[in-house]
Amino acid sequence: MTYHRLWSTNPAITLVAAGLLVLGAAQLFPLAAGETFKPCGLDVRPESKAYLFMPEHVDGTLPKLLSQTGAFKDTANLVPNDNLIPYDLIVPFWSDGAAKTRFVSLPDEKIKFAPAGEWIFPRGTVFVKTFLLATNELNPNSQRRLETRLLVCDADGGVYGVTYKWRADNSDADLLESNLTETISIKTAAGTRTQGWYYPGRADCLVCHTANAGLVLGVKTRQLNRDFTFPSGVADNQLRAWNHIGLFEPEFAEAGLAKFPKLARLYDTTRSLTDRARSYLDANCAQCHRPGGVVSYFDARYDTPLPKQNLVDAPVYIDQGIDGARAIAPNDTWRSIIFMRVNTLEPIKMPPLAHETMDEAAVLLLRDWIHSLPGPQVLDPPGILPKGGEFGKMVKVTLTHSDPVAELRYTLNGGVPGKSAPLYRGPFELTGPATVRARAYRPGFTRSITVQETFIVVE
Repeated sequence: MTYHRLWSTNPAITLVAAGLLVLGAAQLFPLAAGETFKPCGLDVRPESKAYLFMPEHVDGTLPKLLSQTGAFKDTANLVPNDNLIPYDLIVPFWSDGAAKTRFVSLPDEKIKFAPAGEWIFPRGTVFVKTFLLATNELNPNSQRRLETRLLVCDADGGVYGVTYKWRADNSDADLLESNLTETISIKTAAGTRTQGWYYPGRADCLVCHTANAGLVLGVKTRQLNRDFTFPSGVADNQLRAWNHIGLFEPEFAEAGLAKFPKLARLYDTTRSLTDRARSYLDANCAQCHRPGGVVSYFDARYDTPLPKQNLVDAPVYIDQGIDGARAIAPNDTWRSIIFMRVNTLEPIKMPPLAHETMDEAAVLLLRDWIHSLPGPQVLDPPGILPKGGEFGKMVKVTLTHSDPVAELRYTLNGGVPGKSAPLYRGPFELTGPATVRARAYRPGFTRSITVQETFIVVE
């Protein structure tokens, strides 16, 4: 007797004999020798109206309420319409610690599939993403709905994005006409802290969702190549499930799934530090940092082989005033400009948009990766105390360093403190204005970067 594989979301179904009549959406495929049945997460392709209730162009009439968009059948309870397909990513874009739910509505056309690079979505596709932020650190399940964003593949082959801000009672969400920043209170063990939240406007969406980046971000092979528990209760690889219900053109043979690229989660210790760091950069930076994108030398796309990414020990376009700056300097976080930009909330921060809090896990990952790269030991920069500012009559300046063997060289005129600059031997007094610059040296170590403080001493 010849057996076949039956794709169905009913886990009770295993094997059926050849010639058995199968009704509905279930499909029969030859079963390889020794192969066992695996249920599929999706049975049938949902029928969906192109654009839902959104206009074909951004200058059309936009629904004022989220409940009017066609995305939810029960807006207050966040129940999506049956024609939306849920999905998730391996490495999400950092959104200030918010959790996200993701759905897509596809018209009766196919996605142009590619194992690498970007997919092309049919016009009328709508992506629905809701952001929820934990507002009580003592109870992580206590979440506040902040916003739901819709990204629409428009009738001209582009995209537009809109933001709906949730009302305090969660009854509905209102369309925002422009961007908005809100201060949110979060309960902690020590009391209360505040966190900024940036609601993007329509123009903000197009900063990242560019034609050069493929318009749609995140929804691609290397991000969806993971298991996901579908509403049926079946856990299945998302690519396999989407392929099964005919979303892709061309379709792919299931045997090829294992060869498709797959990003690495930040905490996945079964993958190398390099894979995890490159995956983070792909998800958070590659929309801009790629050929044809922002003015930059490095390519953050995971699909680009590491030696061709201009990442490790590669020059930078803007060095931020750091001597010997590199995109990623082996074993040297101080000269790694990418690390510097991820590890700050100053204007040079990366990603630059809708980024109000630090991604501490990413900072730790990048630091560990940089320190794992072969390179000489590097001295930390000296400390200068007190911080610069305005002082009356006199100020006593102290240089500090964690390495007692290191020599500290300094200048008072803003010059570079080379090895011939004065050697620091103890605190010194300033009675007039000066810019103190300092650098640490030690044989066998890479010198520190230069640090500086400016002192205005007035009588």
